[in-house]
Amino acid sequence: MMTHVNIKDLNRHIGEEVRLQGWAYRVRSSGKVAFLLVRDGTGLCQCVVEKSEQTSGFFDTVKRLPQESSLRVTGTVRAEERAEGGYELAVTGFELIHASGEYPITPKAHGTDFLMKHRHLWLRSRRQEVILKIRHTLVDAIRRFFNDNGFTLIDTPIFAPSAGEGASTLFEVDYFGEPVYLAQTGQLYLESACMSHGKVYCFGPTFRAEKSKTRRHLTEFWMVEPEVAFADLDDVMAIAEDFIMALVSRVLNDHRTDLEFLGRDVAKLAQIRKPFVRLSYSDAVDVLHSALAKELLEEDLQTKTARIEQLEGELESAIENVKDARKKWEQEKAAQREQAIREELSELREQVGNIPHHMELAAGFEWGKDLGGSDETIISRLHDQPVLCHRYPKGCKAFYMKLDPDDKRVVKNFDVLAPEGFGEIIGGSQREDDYDVLLGRIEEEGLAVEPFEWYLDLRRYGSVPHGGFGLGVERTLAWLCGLDHIRETIPFARMMGKIYP
Repeated sequence: MMTHVNIKDLNRHIGEEVRLQGWAYRVRSSGKVAFLLVRDGTGLCQCVVEKSEQTSGFFDTVKRLPQESSLRVTGTVRAEERAEGGYELAVTGFELIHASGEYPITPKAHGTDFLMKHRHLWLRSRRQEVILKIRHTLVDAIRRFFNDNGFTLIDTPIFAPSAGEGASTLFEVDYFGEPVYLAQTGQLYLESACMSHGKVYCFGPTFRAEKSKTRRHLTEFWMVEPEVAFADLDDVMAIAEDFIMALVSRVLNDHRTDLEFLGRDVAKLAQIRKPFVRLSYSDAVDVLHSALAKELLEEDLQTKTARIEQLEGELESAIENVKDARKKWEQEKAAQREQAIREELSELREQVGNIPHHMELAAGFEWGKDLGGSDETIISRLHDQPVLCHRYPKGCKAFYMKLDPDDKRVVKNFDVLAPEGFGEIIGGSQREDDYDVLLGRIEEEGLAVEPFEWYLDLRRYGSVPHGGFGLGVERTLAWLCGLDHIRETIPFARMMGKIYP
């Protein structure tokens, strides 16, 4: 019986006749030879079909094979350095399973809006396949870190009766006539579980009705949240450091080639080391007011303005190339270049328009405000290691964060800002373990006490110092892969104004 193999395993079958099954990724022909590139979810393989008596029954079919047609192909595996993956198949047999219709995502250029509307098909592209494979590894590394370090998985509710974060970002749901909310965090429930198991974590979808269209925001995203009993702020920050190091190490080890394919500067990830930079909120404010921050943004303005001028010239040439192209493949290549230039110009013009505002925000930043996305970008770009920014003013943070006994204006919290401008990937804190203080904070925030009676019980019966954090999978993946927009980090992105497919 013919052996069916995955493309990733071809190196173990050199000289053997095998069968592949997958989809037509690309076809090109040259006289009496057709080159069929097949993908099967594990890799790409060049299948060489030479016109002969043996292949005469399917040679013309292969030459005209529509993109994404499903198929089976048999042949002998041979090493070929020039081929995708280093191996190719000398084809002896071919079976068409289903001839694809006119596939909408062709080699020609497509805008991001078009691709997002065809996300169910865009997932088949190599770039998207690679990103989601790295996501798979990231998720596995997350679970392995906590499972191997004595944490117990606790599944927390999706329906919540009250806010865990800001009430303004709640999605309200009719729960048999009673209003409840999609979970913003599992943290409050985890706090009860850590009093049972010591070290716990939850991992699942999280929802924020934040009316933001920035490249860092999703309305539905995945978050992992550990919670540890008998832990103070320094303990929690140390866990966060070890955790990030484990994730970076695993992704680099398993996906260096994939990261390079995405254009990621792997050297910048390889230089991540402990200890990370520790920066108090007050020091972060000084950074925003500093000459370094101003110089960074001024340099951005000059560099990006010059790039816009360069691209405007290239756009004119690209438009002419599309008009002048004689062959279809030349026209498609020129059209791809034109679309790429237009998208880069659009992004740069928006960024250049925002830079003066970001400069104004940084220079005029007032102590007491929460750090915004542009503020985090400035701070993280000025460091080549992750930054643990800690002890924010209590007025801009959640009621459950513990007040710092040395400075009652601030709480014992921290955010981890990924370097290179990627901003916050972790937010955490030591939790308030004093019943009277927590009750006072709930009342101070104008929240009803009754929905939090169960939460206050944790401070009535054997309260201990404890803390934890939440890491957003999509933001972390965007940093690891060097992606400009978070929408590529999740199979089907949910953003403000985007719910299809």
